[in-house]
Amino acid sequence: MEIHQLRYFLAVAQTKNFSRAAERCHVAQPSLSQQIMKLEDELGEKLFERNKREFAITPAGELFLHHAERVIDELEAAREKMRDVRGLVRGKVELGALPTVAPYLLPALLKAFGARHPGIEVSIHEDTTANLGRAIDSKDLDLAIISAPAEGRRVISRELFIEPLWLALPSEHPLTRKRTLSAADLEKEPFIVMQESHCLGGQALQFCQSRGFAPNVSFRSAQIETVHAFVAAGLGISLVPAMALRADGFDGVTYRTLKEKPVRQIALIHHNTRPLSRAAKAFAEFLPAHLKSPARR
Repeated sequence: MEIHQLRYFLAVAQTKNFSRAAERCHVAQPSLSQQIMKLEDELGEKLFERNKREFAITPAGELFLHHAERVIDELEAAREKMRDVRGLVRGKVELGALPTVAPYLLPALLKAFGARHPGIEVSIHEDTTANLGRAIDSKDLDLAIISAPAEGRRVISRELFIEPLWLALPSEHPLTRKRTLSAADLEKEPFIVMQESHCLGGQALQFCQSRGFAPNVSFRSAQIETVHAFVAAGLGISLVPAMALRADGFDGVTYRTLKEKPVRQIALIHHNTRPLSRAAKAFAEFLPAHLKSPARR
């Protein structure tokens, strides 16, 4: 039994598809399939049921899955221990982040982290909270910065900070002349929100619904910058995270706080049983300290 056979088996079990598993493992599909067959021959059990109509892991495959995961996790832990013996902090961190977080938080963070740990490479994957939770669950990512709560059966979440959501208005909008705004002022306004797969859009709608009204959604977008541009064009109003506010402002957009103070919770998540590599642990420890630094505040 070879280690690469276990990795191939895990990839197939997690992706439920031989083609996608081969892509993940960077091998040709026939080669991966052949190694899975050799593993089945050695074990004397069929691990997968596959035909043109459906794919499923067999009961024997389910039983073997837990052992294979444990072997690979122990192997990774052993490699990290050997790096510890050499006193080196090297490696790669697969980091997930929300598109409404990554461009605002990560540039300064990664620059500071790279100066402290030049031997660690951080690879960024932008996606929605739901997809990032599933990627942690399947061990495709080491860490992810999400908007809580996180989805996934095997996810541990650690709160990083609570972020206010600001009201973005067209600069010529009559509401900009009011000193104090509340949710009641927004009932008849057209809203521009993120697409349904993005939690920020859901948070904006949930805030309105918790105040007793269903917002009139005029446009949806997958990009926060597009939301800003639509607001600037006078197409509606929006709730945007504080970190997305430009220090020099956004032409045509005026920001206001709301009396009810809507917020979102930003958290760091990782797998609940997979040990963090030394590189991932270094990043997880560095992140909260960076957020507390005077420059970041």
